[in-house]
Amino acid sequence: MSIRPRKRETVTMSDNKAYETILRPIITEKATMLSEQNKVGFVVPLSATKLEIKAAVEKLYNVKVESVNTSILKGKTKRFRGVLGKRIDQKKAFVTLAEGQSVDMMQGV
Repeated sequence: MSIRPRKRETVTMSDNKAYETILRPIITEKATMLSEQNKVGFVVPLSATKLEIKAAVEKLYNVKVESVNTSILKGKTKRFRGVLGKRIDQKKAFVTLAEGQSVDMMQGV
């Protein structure tokens, strides 16, 4: 039985969908240090896929994306006045840009 190579999918995206995919940039000291390695961080919806994130960043910021790494942060359980509550779950996407490319955080937001 032979294994066929996976076909690389492409995603076409409208402006509205791109703005819904990228919720906000991650602006922390650690994210600033990553920008020296051509990496940029964004908070994205939990349902967003790597292909959708790549298409949204390329459309909004007009840059070439090499790779996308994602991580899901589970919300902490907190107690407020004796009642248990839960903070929201978040998904972070760290996007590696092509050599020589950069993203202005105030553009496209």
